[in-house]
Amino acid sequence: MTSTIKVLLAEDQSMVREALAALLGLEDDIEVVAQAARGDEVVAAVGAHGVDVALLDIEMPGCTGIEAAARVRRAHPDVKLVVLTTFGRPGYLRSAMEAGADAFLVKDAPAAQLAEAIRKVLAGERVIDPTLAAAALAEGANPLTEREREVLRAAADGSTNAELAQALHLSPGTVRNYLSTAIQKLAARNRAEAVLIAREKGWL
Repeated sequence: MTSTIKVLLAEDQSMVREALAALLGLEDDIEVVAQAARGDEVVAAVGAHGVDVALLDIEMPGCTGIEAAARVRRAHPDVKLVVLTTFGRPGYLRSAMEAGADAFLVKDAPAAQLAEAIRKVLAGERVIDPTLAAAALAEGANPLTEREREVLRAAADGSTNAELAQALHLSPGTVRNYLSTAIQKLAARNRAEAVLIAREKGWL
């Protein structure tokens, strides 16, 4: 008899989370044993429920699904990680793989495909949406350093250089240099456009 695959489902939109849980619950060999609405709840939930596979949405409060994947990989290296996204951004795929994800799928994939991906990753396979894989190869690597991404993310709310410097414990000149370099790398006209480009490509 095949043992049941224990799944954690992390998704901040309750209707989407409940719909996914219901669909996966129709599979004879899959059981959603835990749910989380925040990225920073994932590691504790995985440990508490003996999860085999964690399904992680990218856009969550607390921390992103990609950050949650990296934390689970460190704390529970045997747990398989499936990252789900509404946004087919090639940069997200690269970041997810770097965080240790075993699969990367878009949310509008059929439920049967998601269930099959869960089985495949548990068997040691890697599952990647083929369209996103091709786009990621065409797009190339993220040109921004981790510090440039951090400053650009912080600048997204329109904070001044002085406010950013205080928040990030950097000098205003250093903040200005990071922003200038990021804008140049992204061929943007200003910081707002740089944030937009980086988000569209999944680089933030």
